[in-house]
Amino acid sequence: MIGGVACDADAETALYSALWHACAGPFVTVPREGELVFYFPQGHIEQVEASENQAVGQQIPNYNLPWKILCRVINVQLKVDPNTDEVFAQVTLLPEPKQDENIVYEPPPPPPRFHVHSFSKILTAADTSTYGGLSLLKKYAEESLPPLVRF
Repeated sequence: MIGGVACDADAETALYSALWHACAGPFVTVPREGELVFYFPQGHIEQVEASENQAVGQQIPNYNLPWKILCRVINVQLKVDPNTDEVFAQVTLLPEPKQDENIVYEPPPPPPRFHVHSFSKILTAADTSTYGGLSLLKKYAEESLPPLVRF
């Protein structure tokens, strides 16, 4: 399948974000900058140990950390592993000075939403032939591709 996309302002960022979210799937949510989240150190420690292939039954070091830490999201980067094409988000957190989970919190305003037009098409033999060319429905071409400029 192929897709055609046309975007409004800040097209490259909007397109990258739309494609990243499409690859991540409909059930993936990523926190936004400024939001408050909880960080669970134990889960992170267990993931690091699993990725380093620690021997089963080996003693997990005690870091004397609380079981959850209230943090503010200060940066989010949507990334793709170049070796596996797996999408992931790199989220930078800053612990809140006051660890009160009952804190009154106002979420940041939603980011501007860019309208991304897209379509998909299953390629046919005619689309892949040397002399053919890609044939699209006029509706999709008009909605998703920039207008042709005549000189």
